[in-house]
Amino acid sequence: MSNPLLDTSALPRFRDLAPTDTVPALKQLIAEHRRKLDELLDSTESLDFETLVTPLEEMNHELSRVWSPVSHLQSVLDDPGWRDAYNASLPILTDHATELSQNPRLQQAFQAISDSLSDDSPEAMRSLVDQALRNFRLAGVALPDDKKREFKSIMQELATVQASFDHNVQDSSNSWSWHTEDASLLAGLPELIVSRAFQDAMDNDRDGWLFKLDFPTYHAVVTHAENRELRHRYYKAWSTRSSDQGDPQFDNSDNIAKILSLRHSVSQLVGFASYAEYSLATKMADQNSEVFEFLTELAAQTRTTAEKEFAAIQEIAGAPLEAWDVPFYLEKLKQQKYSISDDELRQYFPVQKVLNGLFELASKLYGVTLTRNNDVQTWHENVIFFDVHDETGKTIGGFYTDLYARNGKRNGAWIDECVVRKKLNGSTVLPVGYLVCNFSPPDRAGLSLLTHEEVVTTFHEFGHMLHHLLTRVDYPSIAGINGVPWDAVELPSQFMENFAWCFDVLKETSGHHQTGRKLPRDLFDKLNRSRHFGAALAMLRQIEFALFDFRLHAEFDPATGTDPLAVLKDVRDEVALIQHPDYNRLPHAFTHIFAGGYAAGYYSYKWAEVLAADAFSAFEEAGIFDQATASRFRSEILEIGGSRDIMDAFVAFRGRRPTLDALLRHSGIAKAA
Repeated sequence: MSNPLLDTSALPRFRDLAPTDTVPALKQLIAEHRRKLDELLDSTESLDFETLVTPLEEMNHELSRVWSPVSHLQSVLDDPGWRDAYNASLPILTDHATELSQNPRLQQAFQAISDSLSDDSPEAMRSLVDQALRNFRLAGVALPDDKKREFKSIMQELATVQASFDHNVQDSSNSWSWHTEDASLLAGLPELIVSRAFQDAMDNDRDGWLFKLDFPTYHAVVTHAENRELRHRYYKAWSTRSSDQGDPQFDNSDNIAKILSLRHSVSQLVGFASYAEYSLATKMADQNSEVFEFLTELAAQTRTTAEKEFAAIQEIAGAPLEAWDVPFYLEKLKQQKYSISDDELRQYFPVQKVLNGLFELASKLYGVTLTRNNDVQTWHENVIFFDVHDETGKTIGGFYTDLYARNGKRNGAWIDECVVRKKLNGSTVLPVGYLVCNFSPPDRAGLSLLTHEEVVTTFHEFGHMLHHLLTRVDYPSIAGINGVPWDAVELPSQFMENFAWCFDVLKETSGHHQTGRKLPRDLFDKLNRSRHFGAALAMLRQIEFALFDFRLHAEFDPATGTDPLAVLKDVRDEVALIQHPDYNRLPHAFTHIFAGGYAAGYYSYKWAEVLAADAFSAFEEAGIFDQATASRFRSEILEIGGSRDIMDAFVAFRGRRPTLDALLRHSGIAKAA
């Protein structure tokens, strides 16, 4: 096969792939799929689930496998060729997806199949067909031809503008750095961050230290730097990325306006008053009011505790607090109150120890074993592939880890699908994923140490990965995280975070990088006592993000547009305690909602956290390693993908609907009467 992207017989051949392969591969494959679909729909035989849906699942799975490495590589490599290939492909893929979802013959065939299914038909079949019919409606299948063309045009432009938003954030972050030869300015910074800056300066033929604008460095500076001006410098750089306050070539102001307008237009085309309502059509929440009521109640429950936390920080600071002071004095107060610091904890969490402990936890809970496989091609020398085996030793999937920050790599942490599980026509394809983080790169001795917060992040992303890997659903479109309502997709990830606060887990997830000593009980006790410290302020911050996102999409006015900074100010006036300067441009780098899947859905983090905290309380009641509880969680939540109603699944696991109680308790927030 001349084009390596089209070889889906095994894992991607990363060393053989080239950006120029992308567009020819997609055009060839889509043309072939279009021909196959026409043959199916032109057939004189009656179409049923096996003769129509199964072939479509096969085709969509194949296209996903071809596109996956392209989408992935453009976000993790400093290679403009992959970005160009990605951008050139978006209109092709959007056009194809819209063509399918607006095909009236295909919709009618699905409707006929739906009518033929009975209550005795497998739940997965009924769920798949129901979701497909919903997606036909959301794509405007019933619109007149001119409106269909308008819908398609909007979706193509939207995909392009969202990609531009993401790239601007990436490029503005990569273009910024700070160089100094004055060691006195570095007081308080963790040695790992300083050493990396020293090495980066050497690599660029400069004396002193060269600091970049990745998240580990930003977080270390605003949390630990004794020099207030340095904290301010970094806060301003981070909070003005890709905005009118920085390099104009990366300014996302116009992209934000276009994205909001395009989303609103596409929503109205298919009969929704706003993009917020359009978004909820695929989520657990039914109405805008339900989301607002949830966030408002959570804010009310949180505020009193948050005010106490803020007053305590203000007292230790002894001067009016600016936004760049809050993380610093939170850390100071934590050290003073609990005699514990991020840097002290970091010594016990070398990356490999954390992974080993995490994998052992997965084994205890679900009987899986993870082994490194050096024979799999990767895209970077720091990438490692792991095979996943069940309790019998049978391979059930695998995943790549790409854990360290580097230039050209998108900030943040995420998982993505490389291959989705598929079991059709007697053959099974195993799930494979990408697990990506941005931790401080290893030093010359190969050592990278994690803060406990980064340990929690690792557990979070691994929870997503288990959701992807442990699925038992045969149909790719509803396997793993596919078909799961977006406001429930964070349930497995946030559920896993709780284990990072259990001594019996951290004991096996730690080992001092010099002595090998496991995390001592007294140090864990200090950590655990500090768990709730600042949790209410962090909760309000997430509610601020969620309200801003939802109001932005619910209240958009096509006649005048919407000023995101004005909306943000209103939200902050309503719920925030931390005041931010006028130059703060949070929206301009808010990739979750402007380039990711969280538009009018950022509230999902808190919504799913309620589910996750309540689910974990079942383990607290039975024992965190209780096999019966773990087995029930696996079968009722992790394995089902989008094959059944998620609230029904939660009730089947927990025996009741979720409440706020566990989340408030885990956050140290006293429930208001």
